[in-house]
Amino acid sequence: MDRNLLLYNSLKRTKQLFKPLHEGHVGMYVCGPTVYGDAHLGHARPAITFDILFRYLKHLGYKVRYVRNITDVGHLEHDADSGEDKIAKKARLEQLEPMEVVQLYLNRYHHDMEALNVLPPSIEPHASGHIIEQIEYIKKILDAGYAYESEGSVYFDVEKYNRDHKYGILSGRNIEDMLNTTRALDGQEEKRNPLDFALWKKASPEHIMHWPSPWSEGFPGWHLECSTMGEKYLGETFDIHGGGLDLMFPHHECEIAQSVAAQGHPAVNYWIHNNMITIEGKKMGKSYNNFITLEQFFNGDHPLLTQAYSPMVIRFFILQAQYRSTVDFSNEALQAAEKALQKMLDIYRRLQNLTPAEKSTVELPDFMTQAYEAMDDDLNTPMVIAVLFEAGKIINSAFDGNVKLSAGDIEKLRKLFDTFLIDLLGMKVGSEEGASNMKPFEGAVDLLMDIRKNAKEQKDWATSDLIRDQLAALGFNVKDTKQGVEWSLK
Repeated sequence: MDRNLLLYNSLKRTKQLFKPLHEGHVGMYVCGPTVYGDAHLGHARPAITFDILFRYLKHLGYKVRYVRNITDVGHLEHDADSGEDKIAKKARLEQLEPMEVVQLYLNRYHHDMEALNVLPPSIEPHASGHIIEQIEYIKKILDAGYAYESEGSVYFDVEKYNRDHKYGILSGRNIEDMLNTTRALDGQEEKRNPLDFALWKKASPEHIMHWPSPWSEGFPGWHLECSTMGEKYLGETFDIHGGGLDLMFPHHECEIAQSVAAQGHPAVNYWIHNNMITIEGKKMGKSYNNFITLEQFFNGDHPLLTQAYSPMVIRFFILQAQYRSTVDFSNEALQAAEKALQKMLDIYRRLQNLTPAEKSTVELPDFMTQAYEAMDDDLNTPMVIAVLFEAGKIINSAFDGNVKLSAGDIEKLRKLFDTFLIDLLGMKVGSEEGASNMKPFEGAVDLLMDIRKNAKEQKDWATSDLIRDQLAALGFNVKDTKQGVEWSLK
């Protein structure tokens, strides 16, 4: 096993170092949502991170099979008062089927992802739809001697595996340290070792979801679904496995052990983890009861928010940090992201309205190369954004009449923004919600601009100033430039 390859948690110099298994084809598996509640900002970050990777690999010419799983088994208990699972409680109180609850929140998740302009994966398998495959996977691990049955449950033998291979290779942990810090959990008396993890759990009487197996009526362990579905849809060895940094241990560490035990070799070439979103230094998540749902961001309905934020502001906020960096949430940070995004959208609109000159009076830097180098350097989206803002300085100067740009240079700049802002960063322009929804609004404002222009031509200054002042009171900036009248939202 190549430790350096296994610990390679980034795509440093993507074009040069990233070598897919099958030339021109990439298999990518990403841990998807646990659909027991509304998606929050912590769910948005991995979705957007791997959306960027998906977009870029396709842009480079790879054929990508992107698998993102749905976790919908193993945690649905009737009495959730003492746990995190509020969906099971909802199912009981409202007399819903568990799969009704799953579908309800999966629909909401898909709605939120569409709003964030996250492309759908190639395949989105459910854990509940692959129980037979998970049972067969457990049999292979048992046959290899790395698992044992105990009172109807099946556990992975971590100590035996560690003797033959190495448990902790991804996270850098060792068994001795882990034994000293392992907390007591229910069912520990069934295990040979506190570190052993469940491959199959015998269902207690109150457990809602359970299936027949050779060992008991029960349900698969959480770690098993990704190993099973990754192999089914991407093969015994595939290129990329991704997820949040909090999944590196134990989830991904257990996946590695399972695949080596079942197949005799690791399944994954590249492990990629996005870092956390924090609030006051703590991870944002349901276990800390400090999360804000995406819907609350979109409508502003949360005590920590002073306003609503559009999905594109949320996306831009996340992309302003490199995916392996921690992002600390604050309302002020979102407001700053909103202002920065508005400046970027203003630059894009001005670019579309530039009038070409016969010859440029300024030499354009090679912005395309700079932006590609940023993407190749571990998907450095903040550097891509910085390159676009640098290009924006020239665009603004040209729009204000301070420099001239030829048709060829304007086309280069349009290609830069279309490639990186639109295609790769996935930003919607014309409106944070999508240009189609914005057209009537923009048309109405443009009509007012035409009326104001006619008023100025007729020296009707009162009408001209009235339109400008009223629009300003409504939150618009109206500016007279050499290119004409420009308007934007404050």
